[in-house]
Amino acid sequence: MSDFFSKVYEVVQQIPPGRVTSYGAIASYLGTAGSARMVGWAMNASHSYPEFVPAHRVVNRNGLLTGKYHFDTPDAMKELLENEGVKIKEDQIIHFKKHFWDPAKELG
Repeated sequence: MSDFFSKVYEVVQQIPPGRVTSYGAIASYLGTAGSARMVGWAMNASHSYPEFVPAHRVVNRNGLLTGKYHFDTPDAMKELLENEGVKIKEDQIIHFKKHFWDPAKELG
């Protein structure tokens, strides 16, 4: 497991239920702006991490569920978010700004 992936998982594990962040926000917080795609790769590999990583809380910068095909079923990501009170329409989070959790602000 790469050190970068471990750092990504540490951030994602701190996202509260009902909140979401973006791949780019995590990359920026880690000081690697421009590596949002690597954050996505980390999310794709998170199922093999020994601790639970709530990867369903990481979406693209527009609130789209772009990672949904990396879950057990294409609807699993949506269902997990909806169970936390996040409303979704056509794979996009409704009121995205309200649910957005910025690690730079929240974790300092």
